[in-house]
Amino acid sequence: MRRAGSFLLFALAARAAVAQVPADRRGAVQEQANVERVILDAHVMGSDGNPIPNLGPSDFLVTIDGKPVALESVDWLPAGTPEVDAAAVAALAPADGSAATPEVAPGRLIVFFFQTEHEVSRLTGLLRMGLQAHRFLATLQPTDRIAVVSFDSKLKLRQDFTDDRAKIDAAIDAAIRRGDPPAPDPDSHPALAKHLDQAAARNCATPERALEVLARALVPIAGGKTLLYFGWGLGTVGGMSGPNASEQKAWSEAMYRMSEARTTIFTLDVTDADYHSLEGSIQQIAELTGGTYYKTHLFPDLAMNLVGKAISGRYVLVLVKPPGPRGEHSVEIALAGKKGRVISRQYFVDTEPASAAQ
Repeated sequence: MRRAGSFLLFALAARAAVAQVPADRRGAVQEQANVERVILDAHVMGSDGNPIPNLGPSDFLVTIDGKPVALESVDWLPAGTPEVDAAAVAALAPADGSAATPEVAPGRLIVFFFQTEHEVSRLTGLLRMGLQAHRFLATLQPTDRIAVVSFDSKLKLRQDFTDDRAKIDAAIDAAIRRGDPPAPDPDSHPALAKHLDQAAARNCATPERALEVLARALVPIAGGKTLLYFGWGLGTVGGMSGPNASEQKAWSEAMYRMSEARTTIFTLDVTDADYHSLEGSIQQIAELTGGTYYKTHLFPDLAMNLVGKAISGRYVLVLVKPPGPRGEHSVEIALAGKKGRVISRQYFVDTEPASAAQ
């Protein structure tokens, strides 16, 4: 986070919209949100990499800008458990149809993002991790929905959210081969294609811009999401002097939108090397969004196994935004009197009054 520089902005919008209200088995989903709330997704893992389940509000220490805040609620969501109650969301929709009902997934939403490159040291790693991605499908729950996207010189939706393993397998192979994307899958649910700006996707010249366009499409889909980034680096425009001003802005906007979409990125570095100059950039996107970074050239199966463990359960933490000036706020989450590692988004930005929240 400290390496990212002052130009980075991060958003976890304190939305009053149904699309961003987490399901609470105690019925809080039906509460009228007149107060701004901050929603944080957190993974809590033990020393073995497995999630620590069934923690409550008293088990967490949360600070905003260094000051402790109380949690309003904590929900533990193991794999296979939907975050949002579809029936409750439907009941909250206006009867006159003046607002669209948010799309609700039956379980986890996972995006495979392939940064495709056919340079030898990267292609070897892509092929290796493509095989791992195929194997990863065998570990998924029936309620999981997977989407596959790729980026070479543009963002391509290879497969919209689906539980059809054959479609996902085909999309993984297509992502590595390049080529044009197929027509949107009419059977997908939730439908990422419905929100994806196709013109912007075609005009993405950098992976940062591709992440921004993708995140904007993810925002209207309710609940937290996981993105597995199979790639090799960001900040590729600007040469030895580093990213130029335009790409710095694109980076900031990508991170802002990923936070708004509540998307956690787990980076799987495909470069076939012990170290490379671009690895810091893809470490950052994992750290900033609450995920982790893994090299994959030596133990790719171990890296995928650790990711699988981490995302096998997560917490949705809700707190009332404390009073104070608007802008960028730091967030830290730790365990109170328990051993374990907490990873979560580290910042949120509030830039709009509660009455204007959407």
